[in-house]
Amino acid sequence: QVQLVESGGGLVQPGGSLRLSCAAHGSIFSIYAMGYYRQAPGKQRELVATLASGGTTNYADSVKGRFTISRANAENTVYLQMNSLKPEDTAVYYCHADRLLRSDYVWLYDLWGQGTQVTVSS
Repeated sequence: QVQLVESGGGLVQPGGSLRLSCAAHGSIFSIYAMGYYRQAPGKQRELVATLASGGTTNYADSVKGRFTISRANAENTVYLQMNSLKPEDTAVYYCHADRLLRSDYVWLYDLWGQGTQVTVSS
């Protein structure tokens, strides 16, 4: 059983910072790309940032320069450092793994975490 377990959400004032973490648990050989998406009330889920195993990053225009995604490959963990947070960043943030190879060489695709709430408000 492979799971993406998230942590780090919460309430923060505008201009503040939060750090999200997502760890892939289970017998894993490798993960291609991990990242975060978010969904605000009444809106569609949107990409926030992704990071491929080779180091390529992709950010939504709305978070460029404020958010940084990083990864600890040996720990199958991805981090999202969010600075200069704005009220419009309020959403449920979901961790995502694009392709994951289990230790028994079975590929899993399109895995999602349970989501963590981020609220930016004074």
